[in-house]
Amino acid sequence: MTTTSIASAAALSAKLAETGYLADEGLATIAYLAMTMERPLLLEGEPGTGKTAMAEALAQAFGLPLIRLQCYEGIDASQALYDWDFTAQILHLRSVEAGGDNRSTVELEKSLYDGRFLLARPILKALQQSPAVLLIDEIDRADDEFEAFLLEVLSTYQVSIPEFGTVKAAIPPLVVLTSNRTRDLHDALKRRCLYHWIDHPGLAREVEIVRTRLPHVPELLAEQVVRAVQQIRATENIMKPPGVAETLDWARALHLLGSAELELESAAASIGALCKYREDSKRVTSALAKILG
Repeated sequence: MTTTSIASAAALSAKLAETGYLADEGLATIAYLAMTMERPLLLEGEPGTGKTAMAEALAQAFGLPLIRLQCYEGIDASQALYDWDFTAQILHLRSVEAGGDNRSTVELEKSLYDGRFLLARPILKALQQSPAVLLIDEIDRADDEFEAFLLEVLSTYQVSIPEFGTVKAAIPPLVVLTSNRTRDLHDALKRRCLYHWIDHPGLAREVEIVRTRLPHVPELLAEQVVRAVQQIRATENIMKPPGVAETLDWARALHLLGSAELELESAAASIGALCKYREDSKRVTSALAKILG
């Protein structure tokens, strides 16, 4: 892409690091390839592993607008693409009538579908504003019909609006799709994308992430928090293993409580920053003495 050209995966990794996002070699490489090949990037992984944050970091790193489409059950093409401003169209008609405009019916109808009445939703907005980063978040929540529509758009980076015409991106947007894998996506969509599974980071990288994102948190506390979280993920049978986002929340919460190191009382008091289910909070709180031991 012209405005986001970069020499290598290592250069991209360094540029992302300037925003505070630490991408490992695999993620930096596949993102570099997606940018160079002008292909969508599909990121899957557990919640809280940094999928959405990757799109945000790319936008920040290259100074591009971030346009986000949050998917949900029942979303359809019109909610992602465009709509017409019916109120403005009616006001336009009344204005024409009041002014005694003698245009033909065909001309009047055509004037109703002028660009000024077009309400661009995220996908159309990305095509119009590109270069941009288009984040299609939690695509696994949408249904098969929406996937099919999305595949068509991502194949051509253009859409046809019957009353208006075809809108094509002068420069294809950098598209990042995320999925928590609540269901499998269709192979046709996956074939269109470059793919990467984001795992929870290892100990050293997660410590580095906390130190980078929360430089005011004492080094000892940051390391102790990450070690505890890593142990919870590995050994505790909980409903929702904490992601990096929860690690950062917990470290920040403990720091705000005045903790210079991880100790039982403050860890238990702030467990709501780490665990978001009652059952998980109870299980982890009960295990804290062993974890911190």
